[in-house]
Amino acid sequence: MVPKMILLLKKGLLAVATVTAVAMAMIGHPAHARDYIIRDHLVIDLRFGVEWLRCSVGQVWDGEACHGDIRELNHDEIKQAITMADEQLGGKWRLPSRKELEALVCEACPGVKIDTKVFPNTDNAPYWTGEVNAYAKRHVWSVNFFTGHTYGRFFPNQRLAVRLVRDRTKALSN
Repeated sequence: MVPKMILLLKKGLLAVATVTAVAMAMIGHPAHARDYIIRDHLVIDLRFGVEWLRCSVGQVWDGEACHGDIRELNHDEIKQAITMADEQLGGKWRLPSRKELEALVCEACPGVKIDTKVFPNTDNAPYWTGEVNAYAKRHVWSVNFFTGHTYGRFFPNQRLAVRLVRDRTKALSN
């Protein structure tokens, strides 16, 4: 059995718990089935060469689903969460690029516009990207999983949901 790491951001602290079990399966809609591999609390995105945490920051992976309250963070708080994730999970976690996060949008999905088999209990709300809007440099891009649309109008001091990602090549060395 291989230990599995779980993120939980609670009261400003990032806690990691371990759960035992291994599950590796190809998932997704037929057009995307070859693009993702599920590995417990992680989703390997073959298209972009990254690993996603299946749960939003604030939630805990229990081996089957994400539970708990999603924490909406501003960019200062995100820096702290990323530092904790790096220390506790290894690798270099970050906010996704606009294209990476947009690629998770599932227009055909009912309700929340993401494959909930891959990313269970995702909020139907905007999620931060790590990209500044080049046309309005005071704003940062977000992807809204209620509409499936991308918006470049949020200020870094506003609070939105967060899903962390790390580059696969760096993650393999850990």
